[in-house]
Amino acid sequence: MVKIYVIYNFGQYNHLIQRTLRDIGVEAKLVENTTPVEKLKDADGIILGGGPSLDRTGNCEVYVKELSVPILGICLGHQLLAKIFGGDVGKGRIGGYAEVEVKLVEKDEIFEGLPEKLKVWASHADEVKKLPECFKLLATSDICKIEAMRHKSKPIYGVQWHPEVYHTERGEDFYRNFVKICKS
Repeated sequence: MVKIYVIYNFGQYNHLIQRTLRDIGVEAKLVENTTPVEKLKDADGIILGGGPSLDRTGNCEVYVKELSVPILGICLGHQLLAKIFGGDVGKGRIGGYAEVEVKLVEKDEIFEGLPEKLKVWASHADEVKKLPECFKLLATSDICKIEAMRHKSKPIYGVQWHPEVYHTERGEDFYRNFVKICKS
């Protein structure tokens, strides 16, 4: 069975990520972001959950640099990945949670079987402003240029929205695709 650790970054939806994974048959464990990296070495994948600020992400940067497993950043986790790899994060034009229509601009296994346009639930209080050089753009919206990204050579992904919430279309399918990546 695939084992995925969901890193708790104090976000209100982190527990829903774990529950969504369990609902689709994955062994998922919610762990504090101060957990020593050694305790995560048995992971098949890591999800960096959302949260209030980049300065409260604990050991997440260590996990990204030291674990050779697929990584998915959700909201704050997406922004953290951009920062770690040399991108820029800043205030969005529109804050607060709202429904956003994102458009997939490049095919990728993380979006396999999903439509080109998705209605998602996202906050844009902060967002990725500049894509890291080693990443490619996967999705965009009228509100935010960088809604989803992927490392060019590693299975490291980030999305600005929350696939685990009811308001996001095809969220379980998105997580199933990440699980497939963790299995390969």
